[in-house]
Amino acid sequence: VSMWARWGVDWRYVWYRLSASPLTVVGLAIVMTVFAAMILAPVVSPYDPNRLSLAVRLAAPGWHHLFGTDEVGRDLFSRVIWGSRSSVVAGLITVAISMGLGTCVGAASGLSSGWVDTVVMRIMDVLLAFPSFILAMALAAALGPSLMNAIVPIAIVRTPFYVRLARGQALTLRDRAYVRAAESFGSSSWHVVWRHILPNSMAPIIVQATLDIGLAILTVSALSFIGLGAQQPTAEWGAMVANGRAYFLDQWWYPTFPGLAILVTALGFNLVGDGLRELLDPRLRGR
Repeated sequence: VSMWARWGVDWRYVWYRLSASPLTVVGLAIVMTVFAAMILAPVVSPYDPNRLSLAVRLAAPGWHHLFGTDEVGRDLFSRVIWGSRSSVVAGLITVAISMGLGTCVGAASGLSSGWVDTVVMRIMDVLLAFPSFILAMALAAALGPSLMNAIVPIAIVRTPFYVRLARGQALTLRDRAYVRAAESFGSSSWHVVWRHILPNSMAPIIVQATLDIGLAILTVSALSFIGLGAQQPTAEWGAMVANGRAYFLDQWWYPTFPGLAILVTALGFNLVGDGLRELLDPRLRGR
């Protein structure tokens, strides 16, 4: 029986626990606003994000351009809204890849033990020996500058964290009675992993994934900032900050608003992750 089956999915209880923390509510509000902006970008953005208008280049924020314009007259408010699709979706894809791959490999490694577990964990140790951002930057440079080529390296360098987390959960659960019973009835290792190990390991993994979304957005933006991520004319927050840094002293709004979008979005996902940790951690549920 999985953790979710034992608890049931009582959404009123979930909301009660999450709403008990004002910071979690703030995080939820930020995340919901960002997702609304992503979905409604064609409706809420007043201009085409790639439309050039040299007559209003580097215009200050005002009624016609809420966030001002860039060096070729593109509306920054529209580009920040459309940039949420590039930056946030890249973060979500990165976490989905690293969580999916790392969780499956870690659970299988912990259940199998022996030489398989040893080989897997030594490979993970090698990846963890390198600074994450430096390794991601090197892989992105080898693949070539593009948003997709920035996503893959970040997913690779984040995978070992999920492998170790899922392996630890598997080592804890593999001696449980229901796992031993499944093995005694001839269930394969993959069946045990999918049916018994993973469902009971998801609480800390979900929390880690939620916290990692903010980190992934920051890392994707950082790679775009140094020219290894999204390229012009794609509206992406990190690339917008990189383009605007040359104008910061006189046109402060150019790099400031995309930078604030990165900051607020990462903060929102981190606050939601903290709320989920308190909800799913048995040691904190009774507080």
